[in-house]
Amino acid sequence: MDAALPSNDSWTVAGRTLTSRLIVGTGRMKDYALNAAAAEAAGAEIVTVALRRVNLSDPSQPMLVDYFKPDRFIYMPNTAGCFTGEEAVRTLRLAREADGGTLVKLEVLSDTKTLYPDMEETLRALKLLVADGFDVMVYCTDDPVYARKLEDAGAAAIMPLGAPIGSGLGLQNRVNIHLIVEQAKVPVLVDAGVGTASDAAVAMELGCDGVLMNTAIAEARDPVRMARAMKHAVIAGREAYLAGRMPRRLYAEPSSPLSGLI
Repeated sequence: MDAALPSNDSWTVAGRTLTSRLIVGTGRMKDYALNAAAAEAAGAEIVTVALRRVNLSDPSQPMLVDYFKPDRFIYMPNTAGCFTGEEAVRTLRLAREADGGTLVKLEVLSDTKTLYPDMEETLRALKLLVADGFDVMVYCTDDPVYARKLEDAGAAAIMPLGAPIGSGLGLQNRVNIHLIVEQAKVPVLVDAGVGTASDAAVAMELGCDGVLMNTAIAEARDPVRMARAMKHAVIAGREAYLAGRMPRRLYAEPSSPLSGLI
């Protein structure tokens, strides 16, 4: 039987109740068919759509909607490739005109080398989008102070990076991710930096509500198998978090009693 979390272990973002805690991206693989197969293997319910990079309207070319059926996946437009708040807001307003959806992912990048979020621009764009009726999941640095500012400004979810986009370095600052999770009253999802299944499990063990990834699956030798591994890693990490790990100790403690030995 395929592993799955109990049906009552759901999470909610912007009024949408979901059972899968793994969100995957679109557009990096060699074709949409492979991308869709990986998304299915991941058990994803939400897929991100980089509006500036995918074909949604030219019927003479392969189209995303032919492979990612809208009745199967929730499309979450994102602002990948935007470097100003104005670009990001304009991109998402155009997306809403196209499909009427309000659930979006905001990212405003600072430079092309690190692809780190420009947090000042991100916060400014978030406030404009929230005032315009969007439900915004926000890509951000792993700064607990800025995470709190984003939540106070109306973010639907906080999405701190684990490491730079596409780096595959895994979570570089577990302490800050833990602090963000501890203080947040909205969902927290690690976004960027995951390289393999153990990275996803660590994010979930820290108490994150989910993980978003693209490159870790797209650049694997076998993307579909890696997507399946990520699905199980997210489940395992979530189960471990709910179970509660044993305390860390400086010295050994016997697993069997030392008293009453023969």
